[in-house]
Amino acid sequence: MNELENLEPKRLWKHFYDLTQVPHPSYHLEKMQQHLLEFGKKIGVETILDEAGNVILRKPATPGQEHRKGIVMQAHMDMVPQKRKGCDHDFLTDPLKPYVDGEWVRATDTTLGADDGMGVAAAMAIMEDDTLVHGPLEALFTVNEETGLEGAFGLKEDALKGSYLLNMDSEDEGEFTVGCAGGLNIFASMEYKPEVADATDKAFKISLAGLYGGHSGMEIGTGRGNANKMMARVVYDAIAECDAELAEWHGGNMHNAIPRECEAIVTVPAGNEEAITSLVADYQAQFNEEYKGVESNIKLTIEAVEMPKEVVPEEIRDNIVSAILACFNGVHRYIPEMPEVPETSSNLAIVNLTASEVRIELFARSAVDSMKRYVAIMIESCFSMAGMKVETEGDYSGWTPKFDSALLETAKKVYKDLSGKDAIVNVTHGGLECGLIGSKYPEMDMVSFGPTLRSPHTPDERCYIPSVARFYDLVRKLVETL
Repeated sequence: MNELENLEPKRLWKHFYDLTQVPHPSYHLEKMQQHLLEFGKKIGVETILDEAGNVILRKPATPGQEHRKGIVMQAHMDMVPQKRKGCDHDFLTDPLKPYVDGEWVRATDTTLGADDGMGVAAAMAIMEDDTLVHGPLEALFTVNEETGLEGAFGLKEDALKGSYLLNMDSEDEGEFTVGCAGGLNIFASMEYKPEVADATDKAFKISLAGLYGGHSGMEIGTGRGNANKMMARVVYDAIAECDAELAEWHGGNMHNAIPRECEAIVTVPAGNEEAITSLVADYQAQFNEEYKGVESNIKLTIEAVEMPKEVVPEEIRDNIVSAILACFNGVHRYIPEMPEVPETSSNLAIVNLTASEVRIELFARSAVDSMKRYVAIMIESCFSMAGMKVETEGDYSGWTPKFDSALLETAKKVYKDLSGKDAIVNVTHGGLECGLIGSKYPEMDMVSFGPTLRSPHTPDERCYIPSVARFYDLVRKLVETL
């Protein structure tokens, strides 16, 4: 049953529902690309698949409107694949299960894909609407935005013809974003010779779950728990108080999501079973007290498991755990002129450790390139001292705000005419493709906006239904006005 079919505006919601039925996690976009290409051909517009995998649709101006400047509607086609623990959803093959929950649309036990399926659906709805009077129109659907803005990186300087870009990847209806942070992926890794585990020891799996997680740009300043940092505290004390050895550690799975879950396998000498069980119980209570009002129902559990054959060598183990503990995580500084907006941050996103190797992934963000480099050097120094190899990739600068933008002034006026309210103008700590696109099209005027979403990049992702119609009305009116 499609619970979305009666929602307004029907044209947009129909396209959004169709998108939820096409698997489209990052790096697995073949089906989504085909869906968009078939859509473009069906409605009779110019349809392009570029070398990077982006899909571009191009629609001529309404007769008599050829003199107007062109508009590019832009959204990314990939989604973050996150699901609740125990959910058997396969993001490569299974359709999502969206449903209406009061004034919100959610998906059963998974991310919803409204980031950025709402932007894609809005552009599709506009492109097929022949009642609109408009100048030249383009729709740009980019690939792998969530994993490093790869579609924007691969976009050619001559691919677009428009003068205005409407980026539909923001998450608060009634707000226009005109600037964003840049980002940098940081990887720390090491291989080593494992040690043979003591066969008389006892093995346990420590699991941390129940954290909210969230977008590492939009929600890094909320004070939410980072599962990898929290697990480091537990493992550190297990080593110090219970003579624990470390065999495995797996936490987080997306570079731009605050890790919600983490598991570690440790071994302890026979006789220390009660001590480590008590330690975990104490930390369970401690975490829930520390994060009261920010998190709820944090679950830290321990269970006996089969004894591993190998563990991490003691000195390397201690260096890795200490580096994870010492590594900077969270907001480093807020924008001096906008003290409520983070300027510089880092997210300790992913830890994958076995008895013979470790790989850690972090993501640094900043609106200031020099501060981003400073945080990167800070992180590199931390893990280098632990003997690890540190590499970076995907460095991109932020989007510099233009508060006197002609497009912004028009967008503000149109929004007030429609809603009777003044729009909020802001910059975001999240990463948007506008910075990269703007570096290739420096004369292009850009603004970002969208319907209201909450908790993107988590299974709690939801879209506020009343905001969608207002968002779509704004897109339609801008297309007719510009």
